Amino acid sequence: MRRILTALSLASLSLLGSSLHAQEQVLNLYSARHYPTDEALYADFTKATGIKINRVDSDDAGIVTRLKAEGSASPADVILLVDAARLWKGEVDGLFLPIRSKVLETAVPKQLHAKPTDDGGIAWFGLSTRARVVVYDKLKVKKQDVDTYEKLADPINKGRFCVRSGSHPYNLSLFGAMTEHLGPVQTEAWLKGLVNNMARAPQGGDTDQIKAVASGECGVALTNTYYLARLMRSSNPAEKAVAERVGVVFPNQQSWGTHVNVAGGAVARHSKNATNAVKFLEYLVSPAAQNHFANGNNEWPVVQGLKLDNPALNAMTAGNFKSELVPISAVGMNQIKVQQMLDRVGFK
Repeated sequence: MRRILTALSLASLSLLGSSLHAQEQVLNLYSARHYPTDEALYADFTKATGIKINRVDSDDAGIVTRLKAEGSASPADVILLVDAARLWKGEVDGLFLPIRSKVLETAVPKQLHAKPTDDGGIAWFGLSTRARVVVYDKLKVKKQDVDTYEKLADPINKGRFCVRSGSHPYNLSLFGAMTEHLGPVQTEAWLKGLVNNMARAPQGGDTDQIKAVASGECGVALTNTYYLARLMRSSNPAEKAVAERVGVVFPNQQSWGTHVNVAGGAVARHSKNATNAVKFLEYLVSPAAQNHFANGNNEWPVVQGLKLDNPALNAMTAGNFKSELVPISAVGMNQIKVQQMLDRVGFK
């Protein structure tokens, strides 16, 4: 009898363990965001919901390659990518599951998420933005000569312009937006003007462009705002000196507004925890999470009306600026067309 009871007890414990395991709430996150400050964001979500996050970190290309290789067996529930063109490509490749969420659709402006599918589902949502701005040498360049993107190609800026590779997604997105504003013919002529005005061949990243302006190698350059904000908030005196040496312009404030790109998220096509995935994306547009993006990583929130505590972002614009209203999905769709223009004008 004792053997039977022991066997039954063991069986009961085994079933109980299986039940508890089945009830464990998890979320498998594939993220191209490599910001240490995001750790607190994930921890807060788990604390609030009890949902454990298992994270895979890689760059955007690595995540896309992995998703394609895993196919329907992929454990991924949420995908976080950086840049509109990458999000658009993931949508086109069928890697995302279009969802309906009143919370997300209300919080995220329509120009900052994918176009709705025929049944109303949305494949991805922008969760934070970064403005593509102009930095200039305050001692050598007049602000009014660089206060629009178009003026960067003007002969007055001959030999002044510095930029990273034209094929980098940050630039492809800006150039894709310009195609929406100017049309392809004028955009190609503008790109040719940028090439003619270059102080050096494209190289380095955005921070390198800021430093080149501060050193006098360049007169004007393009950068995303969070790179400049990092220098402004740095505890390193040399980096703070770089930030103080340059001026910043949010271009086209008198016309269509400054170009903004997005970091965004989507539910994975083959998610096994889709309900948890939607909860996570909805959490990322909550005021607490949006303030975290702004204060922790110097990004602009997508949710309107939030008061920012970030001293660098506030110093740049008093926390507010006019941004363009071009649908970010259209910007992504233009990337192939833009790359062909870059090849024709010799923009490396």
